Amino acid sequence: MHLSEQEIIRRDNLDKIRDLGIDPYPAELFEVTTHARTIKENFTEGDPVMQDVVLAGRLMMNRVMGKASFGELQDTTGRIQIYVSRDEICPGEDKTLYNDVYKKLLDIGDYIGVRGFVFLTKTGELTVHVKELRLLSKSLRPLPVVKTRKNEATGEDEVYDAFTDPEQRYRQRYVDLIVNPQVRQIFLKRSRIITTMRAFFDAQGWLEVETPILQPVHGGAAARPFKTHHNTLDMPLYLRIANELYLKRLIVGGYDGVYEFGKMFRNEGMDRTHNPEFTSMEIYVAYKDYHWMMEMVETCLEQVAVAVNGNTVVQVGDKAINFAGPYRRISMYEAIEEYTGIDISEMDEAQLREVCKQLHIPVEASMGKGKLIDEIFGEKVEDHLIQPTYITDYPIEMTPLAKKHRSKDGLVERFELFVNGKEIANAYTELNDPIDQRARFEEQLQLAARGDEEAMALDEDFLRALEFGMPPTSGLGIGIDRLTMLMTDQHSIQEVLFFPQMRPEKQG
Repeated sequence: MHLSEQEIIRRDNLDKIRDLGIDPYPAELFEVTTHARTIKENFTEGDPVMQDVVLAGRLMMNRVMGKASFGELQDTTGRIQIYVSRDEICPGEDKTLYNDVYKKLLDIGDYIGVRGFVFLTKTGELTVHVKELRLLSKSLRPLPVVKTRKNEATGEDEVYDAFTDPEQRYRQRYVDLIVNPQVRQIFLKRSRIITTMRAFFDAQGWLEVETPILQPVHGGAAARPFKTHHNTLDMPLYLRIANELYLKRLIVGGYDGVYEFGKMFRNEGMDRTHNPEFTSMEIYVAYKDYHWMMEMVETCLEQVAVAVNGNTVVQVGDKAINFAGPYRRISMYEAIEEYTGIDISEMDEAQLREVCKQLHIPVEASMGKGKLIDEIFGEKVEDHLIQPTYITDYPIEMTPLAKKHRSKDGLVERFELFVNGKEIANAYTELNDPIDQRARFEEQLQLAARGDEEAMALDEDFLRALEFGMPPTSGLGIGIDRLTMLMTDQHSIQEVLFFPQMRPEKQG
């Protein structure tokens, strides 16, 4: 293993610390009583609570001045200044801890624990005056040096020479989180999105469940699956592309409402809005339809926006997006005609291919009518849908699992929610006619025979479940990653995933 000069120095410091009889990785409990942010938000002169505080975190700055020093300790909530005096942390004759350890052997990035009292320096800096100090974990690699300079116009500190290379940040997210505190906020907001949605669903009495990730049949969506093999059962299995069919089995089983937050896996391309592993929330509620679901989504997302950003209006780039309902509703055919000037509602497959040619949209021979319509919509409509918009009433060929429209032949009761040009939710009035469902699955098999790798497989057990009877049901899926991108003003899905999928790292 090749070591840099700094890594060699740190390992040498580690050995010296051990030679002094100090364990650089102690196992005993270190009881933290407060955090940096709590002190900053609650400090008042003379508060007895502030006279004995215990914090732990990384040493992020250490400025030694003879017998005393100022440093910065960073914990999970932020940074706070610490003041260390040799004579106070080393009473008596033995000054080893300060002279040999704190001054010479502690490095930036080391975890330390401190006990002391809080005071204001002459310059007004909130500071912990350390009475006891302990090394909790030695860091053997140097952190990237993030520098700041004063902006003379604004008087504020500006960061430069930071840890900003995207590939490095995604590969070493642990470093990214240490040196770029704004990144932590993205994931705090992501967590708040999920907890807000969960609380909203639980308040309605709907049940959170778990369904299989390894599935014998890849169903519930049109996508190319990841395939594996189970040795004991000697059978192929697929990482789920959706959990829809299992959740609907639970509606058959008698639950009025079930939902699941879970990982989905699709063996497809990667770009700024696609990762092969992503998080989805799917919910199914009995005795409802897609009109009801639109209203529910508006209420839910309005609450999410307020919980995350304090307002229903979210700034995404230069656009102010308002998540307060009601959202615009327009059918797929109407949207295509609005943005292309072409009415495709009565066209067959050959005519649709001609339209694609006319609009310079590349297509493949394996694409059926549904895929062709989807390509036209994706190329000519999506980018225009900035404010939350429901695209409704899809052609039946595009949606094998949705109920036929109650009044419009050839369509199904489906909507997708588009925001800032991207789809973040998909919902149906669910198909609960087992005979119709079997016919739709068989049509998918014909598409697969034409070479469509995303066509759905026929799931006999799901059909058997439907034959026992499923009540009228509405279902919804929301992409948590894309929703987080919107709520945190991020333009790449990799920014809202702790550990996005990447090519193997080049060695040497």
